[in-house]
Amino acid sequence: MPRFRRLTTPRAAAVAGIAFAVLFAASLVLLRSSIPDDPMADNAWVYERSGRVAAAMMLMPLAGIAFLWFVGVVRDRMGELEDRFFSTVFFGSALLFLAMVFVSMSVAGAIIDSSRVVEDLTVQQGVVTFGRYVMLEISNVYALRMAGVFIISLATVWLRTGVMPRSMALASYPVAFVLLVVTSLSLWFTLVFPAWALVVSVIILLRPVHDHHAAGDPPPASGG
Repeated sequence: MPRFRRLTTPRAAAVAGIAFAVLFAASLVLLRSSIPDDPMADNAWVYERSGRVAAAMMLMPLAGIAFLWFVGVVRDRMGELEDRFFSTVFFGSALLFLAMVFVSMSVAGAIIDSSRVVEDLTVQQGVVTFGRYVMLEISNVYALRMAGVFIISLATVWLRTGVMPRSMALASYPVAFVLLVVTSLSLWFTLVFPAWALVVSVIILLRPVHDHHAAGDPPPASGG
């Protein structure tokens, strides 16, 4: 008879969250440093800083893969204490966040590629300006709010189960509030989310996994 073993997630898998935070932040910094603050600035940056945008686009898919691993580690830590309602919101908001980030980066790539095809400078200026606003609207209005929902759902589960320090759960609410109410089109606000993921990942690496008793379930009666 073959013997089967139940798969368990190693605590070291939380390194994925650290990888996500570093790769995501690096990609955003490269992108933000490439795009001028003035939306009506000339298109010189499209040619002069296309290498930075290309590097950001190379890092972002890797950050997305690491984020999926991070979501898996966080969900595994909840174990059988997982709540279906909050887990659905948590998982759905995570996927929506990642999808919109990928779309936003695709628009950034389209801006660079289209500038090589469109020769009319007036048309090119309109395309670049439109693409820039679309990219920032997706990332800073919609993706950030999904990140806020992601954090709120996790913080609520953590408070109810105790699988993470109570201080971390409570501190997550102000972070989520900032992501939900910020309407600025500055990419720097997006860095709040990877910073939060970095702290969570470090806590998971340093803190032993809590079992049901640590989460508040009463211990079974001793026999004899």
